[in-house]
Amino acid sequence: VLLMVYFAPSYQQFPRACATRDALLSKECCPSWDGDGSACGANSGRGFCWDVEVSQEPDGPQYPFSGLDDREKWPLVFYNRTCQCTGNFMGFNCGDCKFGFFGVNCNERRETLRRNVFHLSRAERIRLVSYLNLAKQTISQDYVVPTGTYQEMENGSTPLFTDVSVYDVFVWMHYYVSRNALLGGPGNVWTNVDFGHWAPGFPPWHRFYLLQWEHEIRKLTGDMTFSIPYWDWRDAQDCDVCTDELMGARHPQDPSILSPGSVFSSWRVLCSRPEDYNRRGVLCDARSEGPLRRNPGNHNRNVVERLPTSADVEFTLSLTSYDTGAMDRTANMSFRNTLEGFGDSRSGMGNSSRMSMHAALHVFMNGSMSSVQGSANDPIFLLHHAFVDCIYEEWLRRHRPALSQYPESNAPIGHNGGYFMVPFLPLHTNREFFISSKDLGYEYSHLLDANQRLSESIRPYLEELQGMWGWLVLAGVCGGLLSLALAAVFMHIKYKYSASTWLPAHKWRNLFALPEREPLIFSPDKEENGYNYQSTM
Repeated sequence: VLLMVYFAPSYQQFPRACATRDALLSKECCPSWDGDGSACGANSGRGFCWDVEVSQEPDGPQYPFSGLDDREKWPLVFYNRTCQCTGNFMGFNCGDCKFGFFGVNCNERRETLRRNVFHLSRAERIRLVSYLNLAKQTISQDYVVPTGTYQEMENGSTPLFTDVSVYDVFVWMHYYVSRNALLGGPGNVWTNVDFGHWAPGFPPWHRFYLLQWEHEIRKLTGDMTFSIPYWDWRDAQDCDVCTDELMGARHPQDPSILSPGSVFSSWRVLCSRPEDYNRRGVLCDARSEGPLRRNPGNHNRNVVERLPTSADVEFTLSLTSYDTGAMDRTANMSFRNTLEGFGDSRSGMGNSSRMSMHAALHVFMNGSMSSVQGSANDPIFLLHHAFVDCIYEEWLRRHRPALSQYPESNAPIGHNGGYFMVPFLPLHTNREFFISSKDLGYEYSHLLDANQRLSESIRPYLEELQGMWGWLVLAGVCGGLLSLALAAVFMHIKYKYSASTWLPAHKWRNLFALPEREPLIFSPDKEENGYNYQSTM
């Protein structure tokens, strides 16, 4: 237990240094840290290369196979030795800091704030869109993604990896964790499996995913203050973030694609055709598959009646059990299943015929977001899941569950507490992220006290005024000078003509007098006819 507390695992997926023939054949992913040139920064005490030990707890019955899918007992199919980082160090080579820690030696503790996207200043909204686009356009220098199974790589002899952008590394991760199991040959797949959804690991997996994405954006931009904003979609009637200033408006001629006024209209998606991959019995090869698609509101109303309401969220938060029963989509009165959208948000009964909460947003978007495997192609995914994570955090604070409430065994494959989350390398277990966000270095403005929330809501307007302060002062000075000039001209004209017989003084005074058309005080006799001051107004 002491070793588990002291040694904090690092993270990431298929580091470029581990995608070589030698690394695959040796089954070792322990890259050197640039700071001292040693594997895992061992010479500097940052970490060491260790033998992976996977959990032997039994899985649930939903996936009845063994030895067919590369994700089983992750990551042993690819590697059995990875970096294990110590103290506050993290990363595939222990070169980064754990979440919530900063500085050269990772000893500066800081808490970042995730804000409502509508409470961002104009400069912050521009920065958000710019950072997203930069990540989409920049090839990842650290990571690659596989385009074939381990068997297709001839057990490591023929590596099959490709370059993708920083953003698309995360698109691929979400595809890979949720893809169907390939059992061999065209069309031979198992669909009732998902290593990141439909089971207890859904909230922890996406919590880690967002933290990792946030971390990579900071590394890419050098902006250590960046944090993912959230979209509070409670009681929304439409896609409020679908504007060209934010996530992109509709195209005026084709409502299924984005407006040319949005930078996201030029984005191309990948890993968005699961039916095609299943038919051919192959993995997504990370090639471009056309434009980003979205047509919010024009979805199947029999599946999703409406967007979630405040009442739906409050009912979900009231459920005291994290997960129940088979811990899958059939779970009744389960916070996790109701949050995910397969439990009814009014009754808590599982396997609901109508989707709600998290799943409702995906269906409502009616495009790239509506495919589980390809949903991360749409940048709305990040804003949406940040709010889902915020609800998860509120539940944790309200009910304060013990770590033991997270299931240790018999959950669907990939979801037991000690299972290493797919497809992250080196390694993290589901249970590690069954903790408060404050322990991971971030907070939500939605969860601040009332005074702090008010301050946050007016903050962007104050910043806008601060940015305009110089112009306002200049405008005030110019207005004052103009007023003085007009007053001088007025006085000059009055002095010049006040003594003139052409315009006597009493006529001068009457020049600007206006006749009184309606008395301000009514008379009783007019009140009888219904005409008084109030009726006139």
